[in-house]
Amino acid sequence: LGYVSVVCFEACALPTIITYIYPGFLKGYLYTVAGFDIYASWLAVAMIVAFFITFINIKGAKTAATLQTVLTVIIGVVGILLIVASVVSGDASNLTPQLFAGDSASTTMKAIMSVAVMTPFFFIGFDVIPQAAEEINVPLKKIGMIMILSIVLAVAFYALIILGVGYVMSPSDISSSQAGSGLVTADAMAKAFHSSIMSKVLIVGGMCGIMTSWNSFMIGGSRAMYSMAESYMIPKMFAKLHPKYKTPINSLYLIGLLSCLAPLAGRKMLWVCDAGNFGCCLAYCMVSLSFLILRKKEPDMPRPYKVGPYKFIGTMAVLMSAFMILMYMIPGSGATLVWQEWAMAGGWCVLGGVFFVVCKLKYKEEFGSLVEIISDEDAAALQSSDEEINAALDAAIDAAINSVLEREYIGSLL
Repeated sequence: LGYVSVVCFEACALPTIITYIYPGFLKGYLYTVAGFDIYASWLAVAMIVAFFITFINIKGAKTAATLQTVLTVIIGVVGILLIVASVVSGDASNLTPQLFAGDSASTTMKAIMSVAVMTPFFFIGFDVIPQAAEEINVPLKKIGMIMILSIVLAVAFYALIILGVGYVMSPSDISSSQAGSGLVTADAMAKAFHSSIMSKVLIVGGMCGIMTSWNSFMIGGSRAMYSMAESYMIPKMFAKLHPKYKTPINSLYLIGLLSCLAPLAGRKMLWVCDAGNFGCCLAYCMVSLSFLILRKKEPDMPRPYKVGPYKFIGTMAVLMSAFMILMYMIPGSGATLVWQEWAMAGGWCVLGGVFFVVCKLKYKEEFGSLVEIISDEDAAALQSSDEEINAALDAAIDAAINSVLEREYIGSLL
């Protein structure tokens, strides 16, 4: 749900961003959903790009990674431009009245929590790395380090962008921007460079961000479905690989179809974002619990990357993710889900329950079977062991053939 929600969100976000660059983009009014007007041009762009992203992912992880690299470089350059320009043309006095929202401790804490529970949606992405682990051409031990590095860089990037915007924009500037275009960061870029053109440059960088997220969650979502199908937890058809590109073709078709259908609901489809946030936090909590259980029950399981103080780290991960889950449930927390979001999250859980019952009855003991990943050291040891076994087999076969030939030769003499 977390992965698919991001894909659906990006499918709706991209044509909306284009509207800010080119207001005359909206052509061919079709219908209205919850106050949002749907236009033919808006739908066409969303669906065409959805098809393109799906096609790129069918072509393979290498093609998708090439696109990802190019777009990420553009995002990095645009972000650095904003940060540097804000330092040069901004003022530290702008930050002081923006440190905390609200005029009391309770309202301030509520504002902080409403932002905190939203962060999983923005930070989800590092977990695409293990989903694509089989296709990443690096030692498995380094994948854990790459994940941690990606989280650190994400936190640093977001923090610097937020500081840059706050440094160059006063509270009144931010309020007027929210009431106007709604793109505060783009307006901050324009003010930092004293040029409206630079706001368009930042929006292009934002569009690249949409594309990278869309692309990466196509990878992550399809690989997660493939892994579950390989473990007989969902129908085996989702484990089917493309005969040429070796990508999970049916999983990509399904997620691609959803990304094409999502724009039909307009911006109200963004309800799926909060439902996806809830799904992410729930998944993090389940993974953290599984981590603690596996470290205790399977101490000798092959672990290419091993966490040191696992009890402390695992317990903190469970508590923090569980706290996030509660924030979505407690009324008045600033992050409580509305009924439409509960319907999406609940429907997804029902679907999971149906798959559980059907696949458990159909596949029996194979349901949830473990596919172990071995470390590079173990792989090297197995390879050398295989070489020794093959050498021994070759020697035994040679000896047997020689013995037969000798008997045949002796027999012919007699």
